[in-house]
Amino acid sequence: MLATFALEITFAAYVLWRYKFTPITRLIVALLVLLATFQGTEFLLCGGLAVSGGTWSRVGYAAITLLPPLGIHLAYLLANKKPGAVVAFAYVTCAAFFGYFVFVTQAISGHTCYANYVTFDTSDGSTIPYTLYYYGWLFIGTFLTFKWAPLLDKHRKAALYALMAGYLALLIPTTTVTILWDESMAGIPSIMCGFAIILAGLLTLKVAPESIKLRHNSHSLRFKLPF
Repeated sequence: MLATFALEITFAAYVLWRYKFTPITRLIVALLVLLATFQGTEFLLCGGLAVSGGTWSRVGYAAITLLPPLGIHLAYLLANKKPGAVVAFAYVTCAAFFGYFVFVTQAISGHTCYANYVTFDTSDGSTIPYTLYYYGWLFIGTFLTFKWAPLLDKHRKAALYALMAGYLALLIPTTTVTILWDESMAGIPSIMCGFAIILAGLLTLKVAPESIKLRHNSHSLRFKLPF
């Protein structure tokens, strides 16, 4: 967890240093920092520091809850499309879960640290809606990148295919693990973010360099980022 945190933070710092700060690179850095934040909270959660596990759990869940709409937003900008209703709805659903996990006391009641991942005890009522939220936006992001990439120039196509590969790196291994081992269901956020190192690498080494070759149209610049 600590090594993954360090690598993802290094990726974020590299993108900031290497590339011009644009709406696209801003989203990439945000994604990398949020992925690193979850890994850092997992390490602190299991490290026995003075801060309560409940606090670290809330920070970690808040971080990963922001990831799906940022990914959808990034896909729109890479495809040179104006972020509209779909992106706005993604942020609205994100805000609902973000507020729930940060402010509702019973949202996360405990955790268990295993050798390779952490399981979280969340309220029964939130498990299915949050799973639908997460998997739903990941599937939508995969579909959109698959749909748009063949119609674009080579740089946009390469960036979108790299983003799609990052989505699949989250979906396929995590789904496989949870199908094979039912007890890992409570550890989906931890398991998924472990595989997210592949997404982080693709964002840094493929999506970011391809994005600097793109000419941003006015649609990309007019949409105000929510951070």
